[in-house]
Amino acid sequence: MSHLKAPRHTPGALRKAFLAMSGDPRNFPGASGSHTCFQDAVRTLNTLQTNANYLEMVKRKRGDPQTQLEAMKLYLARSGLQVEDLDQLNIIHITGTKGKGSTCAFTERILRSYGLKTGFFSSPHLVQVRERIRINGQPISSELFTKHFWRLYHRLEETKDDSSCVSMPGYFRFLTLMAFHVFLQEKVDLAVLEVGIGGAYDCTNIIRKPVVCGITSLGIDHTGLLGDTMEKIAWQKGGIFKSGVPAFTVLQPDEPLAVLRDRAQQISCPLYLCPPLQALEEGGPPLTLGLEGEHQRSNAALALQVARCWLQQKGYQDAGELKASRPSLPGQLPLAPVFQPTPRMQQGLRHTEWPGRTQLLRRGPLTWYLDGAHTTSSMQACVRWFRQALHRCERPDSGSEVRVLLFNSTGDRDSAALLKLLQPCQFDYAIFCPNLAEMASTDNADQQNFTVTLDQVLLRCLAHQQHWSRLHEEQVSPDPWSTPGQEQDGPASLLLAPHPPHTHSASSLVFSCISHALQWITQGRDPLFQPPSPPRGLLAHPVADSGAMVLQEAAAIHVLVTGSLHLVGGVLKLLEPSLSQ
Repeated sequence: MSHLKAPRHTPGALRKAFLAMSGDPRNFPGASGSHTCFQDAVRTLNTLQTNANYLEMVKRKRGDPQTQLEAMKLYLARSGLQVEDLDQLNIIHITGTKGKGSTCAFTERILRSYGLKTGFFSSPHLVQVRERIRINGQPISSELFTKHFWRLYHRLEETKDDSSCVSMPGYFRFLTLMAFHVFLQEKVDLAVLEVGIGGAYDCTNIIRKPVVCGITSLGIDHTGLLGDTMEKIAWQKGGIFKSGVPAFTVLQPDEPLAVLRDRAQQISCPLYLCPPLQALEEGGPPLTLGLEGEHQRSNAALALQVARCWLQQKGYQDAGELKASRPSLPGQLPLAPVFQPTPRMQQGLRHTEWPGRTQLLRRGPLTWYLDGAHTTSSMQACVRWFRQALHRCERPDSGSEVRVLLFNSTGDRDSAALLKLLQPCQFDYAIFCPNLAEMASTDNADQQNFTVTLDQVLLRCLAHQQHWSRLHEEQVSPDPWSTPGQEQDGPASLLLAPHPPHTHSASSLVFSCISHALQWITQGRDPLFQPPSPPRGLLAHPVADSGAMVLQEAAAIHVLVTGSLHLVGGVLKLLEPSLSQ
């Protein structure tokens, strides 16, 4: 398996090694008019990933983050654009800890329902990298991606300064630059930009004049980069505020909300607090959301305010009739207006799609619950959604039900805390594997990741398994999810549907890739996932052997995939092959 480890080079050396194998991109067909292979473009893009060992060195020697923004502006200039050119994109800039992708998806879909041509830049991708750059809700085509990739790559190669130690932007910076070029070339009416990490020093924050900004729910994540308290993280997120540009946020804890308020006041940014979605529904029909989960209502409320503000700023009349305004309390943020969502807004919310977030796939006896939750707050929301979905689903007339957890967690996240939140779901099996779709990933450039070694990710999976076993040994106290005083059949109930105890309730397994994990979970019973026969030795384990019999005989199998969006993406790649085409 050693061939899957990231090479021990700096990014520059890695890039040179790839080009030596593949030939200089300037000699590819794409340089002479026709488009080169999409996979060649993605493989070259992957050489811009930060090598795992180099990344550790950079973290230890982190300098002034402001220089990162200045560097991004220089890359933009080398690509042939100035910061002022980005003003044409009529940008909506969204950050937050959880729900920022879903909020962007709601916002984009609402505005598309007005007949506007939309651009949408997001991260990470689930299956193919071109998902990150969307026009009218659809990932750009392989041909368009390839064309713009090589055009930008050659331009940056031609303008690099040999005296500089960093001649090419990193992976995320490159894609951000490429999104700007695509959106300008395609003449979008607006661009929705999702911040990568943080806000203040994120490379999307070189924009000068967005039309409106939004901040979703805050929580603890990326502590190595953003800080280890909610207040520090709020300061980073508030860095996207611009003087005179309206901004909206959802209800936050008092301390981080105060930080956001102070950040906005310091630069004369009008910041508003979104009323709950319920306030916008009063006197009208309940709003139907295309995304499942109670937590999506907060994201939808923010999206409605952001979209309405954009429409007003651009002179659109049909932006929702105002209802009676609610006064703000002294010392608090002013409340955003309460208005009646227009039919087009309702249509946008209803038709929003955002794969990998509270997503259900029903396939024969298997039901897949896919959610990329990776912080404690988003995992709480994921567990709520999963348990409510289980409570609603029909029980089989006969036969057993089996619950399976497929989990991975990466980076500096507290996987033990995430697993503790998942324990009350009463899983029969917990499966752990790296975010690696298949062991031989050389033909799948979209899934390559040089920022970690295979040894690192497998050790991490074993640590997850140990955490899970320890939680069972500790016989953790009463279920923190049970809500006293609520009827079990009530709409707000978080109680699980009846689930008889199994003697194998603490069973867990580690697999070396997602494909092997899915082969064991499905036992050939998913009608669309029919891989070759499992490799010899895959089931040579007592738990795997006995569990296989249980899964083969179960009337219903419920599989929750969570902990990492990259894990969810790898699962979707295998369960939905059309997404790779």
